[in-house]
Amino acid sequence: MTVKVAVVVGNPKPQSRTMKVATTLVERLLEPGSFDLTVIDLVDHQAEIFAWPSDELARLNSLVAESDLVVFASPTYKATFTGLLKSFLDRYPANGLRGVVAIPVLTGADQTHSMGPTYTFAPLLAELGAVVPGRGLYFVSSQMDRLDELVGAAAEEYRSNLAHVAGLATSASRKEEVAR
Repeated sequence: MTVKVAVVVGNPKPQSRTMKVATTLVERLLEPGSFDLTVIDLVDHQAEIFAWPSDELARLNSLVAESDLVVFASPTYKATFTGLLKSFLDRYPANGLRGVVAIPVLTGADQTHSMGPTYTFAPLLAELGAVVPGRGLYFVSSQMDRLDELVGAAAEEYRSNLAHVAGLATSASRKEEVAR
């Protein structure tokens, strides 16, 4: 089975370091060749972000909602994620990301806002119905020379959490089969 993966980047700078952190996380989390990756750099769609309706943004929202795994990434602005990303997420109805495993990623200049992905970003994703498999990832931009090491450690933690949930899901589905 090929895993459908999306990376949604809310950085107002195209091809940003934030995008590099998010795509590296996917590459370190999943086996090569086991996934199809779509990267959505919202800066490329900023002219339409407030257009209602927008066929292009509706298509992107659908693509994300139909993914198995989505990494939502943003630089830290005012202790949280950008308005560009928030505007994209505001297009979803309640439970619009149901069944999607979502990982929130924030980048920043220092550790000051390191709880941001977990404290401000993960609850929004959960409100939209996504499953968040652990703490959000906060990456300090000055540590790009340690990208593989730091993101690799985060990927290992997510892998462990996902394996635990998968085991629990197997037990839960067995119980459901017995109940029938």
